[in-house]
Amino acid sequence: MENVYDIIVVGAGHAGCEAAAAAANMGSKVLLITMNMNTIAQMSCNPAMGGIAKGQIVREIDALGGYSGIVSDKSAIQFRMLNRSKGPAMWSPRTQNDRMMFAALWREMLEQTPNVDFWQDMVRELVISKDGKKVEGVVTGMGVTFKAKAVVLTNGTFLNGIIHIGEKQLGGGRSGEKSSKGITEQLVQMGFESGRMKTGTPPRVDGRSLDYTKLEIQEGDELIDKFSYLPDTSPFIKSEKNPVIKKQKPCYVTYTNTVVHDILRTGFEKSPMFQGRIQGLGPRYCPSIEDKITRFSERERHQLFIEPEGWNTVEIYVNGFSTSLPEDVQHKAMRLIPGFEKAKMFRPGYAIEYDYFPPTQLKLTLETRLVDNLYFAGQINGTTGYEEAACQGLMAGMNAHLKVQDKEPFILNRYEAYIGVLIDDLVNKGTDEPYRMFTSRAEYRLLLRQDNADVRLTALSHKLGLASGDRLNLVTNKINQYNEVVRFFKNTSAEPNNINNYLTTIDSAPVNQKLRYYNILTRPNSSIEGISNYASDVKELISNLDKETYEQAEILMKYEGYIEREHENALKLKRLEDLKLDVNFDYTSIASLGLEAKEKLKKIKPSSIGQASRISGINPADISILLIHMGR
Repeated sequence: MENVYDIIVVGAGHAGCEAAAAAANMGSKVLLITMNMNTIAQMSCNPAMGGIAKGQIVREIDALGGYSGIVSDKSAIQFRMLNRSKGPAMWSPRTQNDRMMFAALWREMLEQTPNVDFWQDMVRELVISKDGKKVEGVVTGMGVTFKAKAVVLTNGTFLNGIIHIGEKQLGGGRSGEKSSKGITEQLVQMGFESGRMKTGTPPRVDGRSLDYTKLEIQEGDELIDKFSYLPDTSPFIKSEKNPVIKKQKPCYVTYTNTVVHDILRTGFEKSPMFQGRIQGLGPRYCPSIEDKITRFSERERHQLFIEPEGWNTVEIYVNGFSTSLPEDVQHKAMRLIPGFEKAKMFRPGYAIEYDYFPPTQLKLTLETRLVDNLYFAGQINGTTGYEEAACQGLMAGMNAHLKVQDKEPFILNRYEAYIGVLIDDLVNKGTDEPYRMFTSRAEYRLLLRQDNADVRLTALSHKLGLASGDRLNLVTNKINQYNEVVRFFKNTSAEPNNINNYLTTIDSAPVNQKLRYYNILTRPNSSIEGISNYASDVKELISNLDKETYEQAEILMKYEGYIEREHENALKLKRLEDLKLDVNFDYTSIASLGLEAKEKLKKIKPSSIGQASRISGINPADISILLIHMGR
């Protein structure tokens, strides 16, 4: 047993797993400590990855060299690209996953990662230097001390976690698992601010007891995509390594009704949420069913998604029915939902309340301001969702490694990645309710599409030593290929006889003379694939290309003007980011700054004018004063 490491990661949820893998793959010697080796990367809530904006994050994690995309692809039981009817900035991949396979694959990949060691135990306290300014290791529940140059805390919902089911309160970080005690109290004593949040989960039911004839079926996409940019990661795409294609598992949809709502209301007097036993705020955009029927009392029904938990299990996740009402009320109400008349419950839904630390106490690297080399990632920072946690873990692991190696930190800007948007929002604005990513949070979402995450990020990560050379070669080839498609379309003309047949199919005006393919493509409803069916030279051009490659060329041409405008706006932001501020500057010395501005700047300690401009409470006049003070 070794007791000295470069980096210790506390917690093996989605954030902890990505943190450990990233730091180890960059060369650090890592110890991953978890309370239960059998629940590594457990999907504590719904068995799915991705979705609106979240799918973009998973692709960004993959482009940087993380594992979440690969594991999600290999354990997928269904794939869907959401928002295909909207513009490409809104397209978001999502997989339904086999819960047990997902966790098993994560553990397998971590065990095959050199430099990762494991230890099963609870961490009860941090080892801090005598001057109180630097973390030096951890002490476990069994009294074992492990030393390290950096520590990443990814405690999820386990810090003083309390499970609520009706009037029952159980100490725990997850159903059947005990909570973690000691770390919050130590950090608060050291000067950290903490708070309480809550999240919830719905009942799990026996799929054999449902009447599927009363449910609406929701099939996966016929044309399969995937998360990872690496080849051969999907069970649904045929290749030499994957000769047998698995059939996707369908999900289903049903609805509550007024009778269900009436039964649920009978349990409100025992509801921990309505009776004040839960102090923490829950996720605004994923409310419990009792919250929904209260806030939206005018609605007679709410949609429920019936999601299978895996290939070889009958367990069903009832998405949209999150609740902490008494289990008998849950069961009685559920049996009044169409298709659930004979439903058998495996376990009831519950709410869980836990400690978090407002993320304004962090640097943009996710290192704490109070204690050097101590990093926070995941729900400890007030976020909700596997994807939000995983990307924080990845960035914390990368930056912990870079700090240990005395190298420059890795910070993604808002115009570079959704990950950059998320961390920037957390550090500069903070959050008092579980933070969830949406496309609307990103000003540059047309630049931050799911199809180009590798183009945006892989070269940056490869330079730092995380993304592999194979990944870089793949993205370089892809760029060359789609640039060739763009050149062809801008320089080659279509024959009227051929292309007019296509234009008729899309209700577009015919042409009387040769016209560049680019001009044909930019017409409404036109596509490269559609043109190729009527133009042999285009068909030959794309015959050996992946659909994603020529689809990306199509996006670049169709949205060229909009993309250029966003690039210009991003460059303006970059100029502000390049104006660096001394993090230790005394803002109280600038007499013309308002009191609120001084307090906010002193608390957040922005590293640039750009970061200062995004702090809640800082107005344009304050930024002008700072620029004048800098001689600009």
